[in-house]
Amino acid sequence: MILTKKLLVLSLAVTAVSHVAVAETLPGSGISVFPVQSTLPEESFQTELINKALEKLGYNVKATEEVDYNVAYTAIASGDATFMAVNWEPLQHDMYNAAGGDSKFYRAGTYISGAAQGYLIDKKTADKYQITDISQLSDPKIAKLFDANDDGKADLAGCNPGWVCGQVINAQLKAYGLSKTVQQNQGNYSAIIADTMTRYKSGKPVLYFTWTPYWVSDELKPGRDVIWLTVPFSATPGSQKNEDTALPNGKNYGFKANNEHVVANREWAEKNPAAAKLFSIVKLPLADVNAQNQRMHTGESSSADIERHVNGWIHAHQSLFDGWIKEATAAANPRH
Repeated sequence: MILTKKLLVLSLAVTAVSHVAVAETLPGSGISVFPVQSTLPEESFQTELINKALEKLGYNVKATEEVDYNVAYTAIASGDATFMAVNWEPLQHDMYNAAGGDSKFYRAGTYISGAAQGYLIDKKTADKYQITDISQLSDPKIAKLFDANDDGKADLAGCNPGWVCGQVINAQLKAYGLSKTVQQNQGNYSAIIADTMTRYKSGKPVLYFTWTPYWVSDELKPGRDVIWLTVPFSATPGSQKNEDTALPNGKNYGFKANNEHVVANREWAEKNPAAAKLFSIVKLPLADVNAQNQRMHTGESSSADIERHVNGWIHAHQSLFDGWIKEATAAANPRH
C-alpha cells in the first residue's frame, strides 16, 4: 500500500512537470499582442475569435483598442499595434498601400469571403414606382420620396466620415448626376441606420448604404423587405477608377465583392510564425457573422455577450478551432 501511494505521488509529480513543460513551450509564451479594430462594435466578434486563438497559443493578448481604420493601419505599420482582423480588400486598397502596403504588413489567407455592399431601398416603394437603378433618383419626384428632412433631396443613410465607403458614395453621386437630388447623410452609422429602421417600420420609404456581414441585412432581408439598387456604370475613385464592379451574375451594385483579411505588423509576424500561420488559415463564414451581429442588435451587445458568442462558436466548431491551434503550433516547431 505504501509503495502504491509512492508510485501515485510520483506519477502526479511527473504529470505536473509535463504540464509545466507544455505551458513553457507554447509559442506565444511571454509575448504580448496589441489588437486593434474599427469603432464598429459589430466587428468585435471576428476580432475576439482571433484573440481567443492567440491566447490558446500562449500569447498575452491585451484589450482590443477601437480606432478609426486609418489610425489602425498607421499603428500596425509602426508596430504600436499588432494586428486587426477587418482589412477590407479591395475597398481599403489605397488606405492599405498608403500606410506601407506589403512592406509593412503581413497579410495571407482570407478570413471572410464574399462581403457585399451597396445601395438599397424598401421593396414596397421599389415595386410601386418601378425603381431598380440608383440613377432613377436624378428625377426630383423620385428623389422626393426619400426626403426625410424636407429639403427636396433624397436622404441616403451613408457612412462614418473617414470610411472609404463614404468617399466612394460621394464620387458615385457626382458621376451619376445625383448631386442635386441625393444627399449622403454621414455621421455615426449605427445611429443613422437606427433612424432608417424607425422610418421603415413607420411605413416610409428608405434609402441606405450597407454591407455584409452586418445585422441590417438580417433584419431587412434583400428580396423580401428591400432590394439592391444597381448602378448605371462602374465609378470607383482612386486606384480602382478603371475597374469593373459588376458581379459574376452580371449585376452591378457599384462595389466589388470584398474579402476581409487579418493584417498584422510584418516584422512582428515574421518573428512569430505561429501567429502568422494562424492569421493565414482562419476562416469565418459570413453568415455566422451576420447571425451574431443580429444578436447584438437585439440587445446582446455587451463585452460579456460577445465573449459568450465567441465561446459558443468555438464550442460548436471545436475540431476546426483545435486544428488551427495545432497547425499554428507546428509552424513554430517545424521539426516536430
